[in-house]
Amino acid sequence: MSDQFDLIVIGGGPGGYVAAIRAAQLGLKTAVVERDKLGGICLNWGCIPTKALLRTAEIYHLMERAGEFGLKADNISFDIAKVVDRSRKVAGRLSGGVAGLMKKNKITVIEGFARLEKGAPAPKVFVKGKDGKETGYAAKHVILATGARARTVPQAGLEPDGKQVWTYREAMVPDTMPKSILVIGSGAIGIEFASFYRTLGAEVTVVEMMDRVMPVEDAEISAFAEKRFKKQGMKIMTGAQVEKLDKGATSVKVHVKSGGEAEVIEVERVILAIGIAANVENMGLEALGLKLEKGHVVNDGYGRTNVPGLYAIGDIAGPPWLAHKASHEGVVCVEKLAGQKDVHPFDKSNIPGCTYCNPQVASVGLTEASAKDAGHDVKVGRFQFVGNGKAIALGEDQGLVKTVFDAKTGELLGAHMVGAEVTELIQGYVIGRQLETTEAELMHTIFPHPTLSEMMHESVLDAYGRMLHM
Repeated sequence: MSDQFDLIVIGGGPGGYVAAIRAAQLGLKTAVVERDKLGGICLNWGCIPTKALLRTAEIYHLMERAGEFGLKADNISFDIAKVVDRSRKVAGRLSGGVAGLMKKNKITVIEGFARLEKGAPAPKVFVKGKDGKETGYAAKHVILATGARARTVPQAGLEPDGKQVWTYREAMVPDTMPKSILVIGSGAIGIEFASFYRTLGAEVTVVEMMDRVMPVEDAEISAFAEKRFKKQGMKIMTGAQVEKLDKGATSVKVHVKSGGEAEVIEVERVILAIGIAANVENMGLEALGLKLEKGHVVNDGYGRTNVPGLYAIGDIAGPPWLAHKASHEGVVCVEKLAGQKDVHPFDKSNIPGCTYCNPQVASVGLTEASAKDAGHDVKVGRFQFVGNGKAIALGEDQGLVKTVFDAKTGELLGAHMVGAEVTELIQGYVIGRQLETTEAELMHTIFPHPTLSEMMHESVLDAYGRMLHM
């Protein structure tokens, strides 16, 4: 074997590189194996470059509304090549920043694809580099943080081809601006791309198998968002399924079945956004006897798997498939294996979810329906953006803040938002849940004026019949 490490992390995404940094801080000799670029999908092909694209769309939308603010902006246009170039440069800058963090923390970066073999106290790691040569490494602990990729439809004719049928990768780097797009799936990825392309002028159709868009969100928030999407000109088809695609020279005919009726929609491009699949193949995991469920590695809340010395974090360890989930899970895992005291098992209930469409959507905790299903007697508060001075001044008076409390204890069970900047606001409720705050503390908290955050206060007050400004 080559070098000996305390910890080898396989995968340099938000889960892997953060776990490696925390391990180095705790004095562990650490290595990260990465087959592509540091930062993983999030920094290179996900969270960050998509937000750069959506920022462009947001500015473009504001320029189109210039007259509302007493401004003039004539002949508004965009250069899609420059839009994409900016997005790629943002991603490249952050990926380089991760490399700097590895160097700063004296973490060894090993380039190549890793596979595992049985060993003790942890599986042995063999890395095949770009030259085709394989080198073996040993460690006391090994963390799997290999992430996931776009899930494809196991149906003939629906496979992505990179030309007319896209995954998120192709959707992020269009060489020309399509005039029409059909998005299959209305989760965060699908709705963000639908929002981006619609704002820049494409005719957009969204097909969702469930009975509403963004089905993981609170039903009331989902319904509010859907109305806004439709007002922007999106065609939304819920309870619908794509049965087949007929690809032509320059377009795709999409056969959609909805409510027992068939319809053919012709578009220039199709985007598949139906979830992700964990990267668990070709690493020797089967030979190790690693336990998987629904294609994801099973862990115990501290990242530990059923294989001694082997841990799993991030997307490979199951939903929610979020970068911040992976990072926090990595810290918990490393602190536990390093012997730190008072390390709490990873708790998914306080993970916020954010979707950066227009309008933005953000949430944490239980929806109203899931809270009732769990047996809670609930009190629900709501506050509309139209009653908030800052929202009106911003020209963003369409939105909703909703809070769900346990009627007996005052526990904040969940918070759900749709509207401008809610992806920034949601953290206030996340902290409240982490600190096990009740309605009393929230009602007595002073929120600054004029801010959008005042709506968070008003929503809490409304749940107890004390709303002030509507």
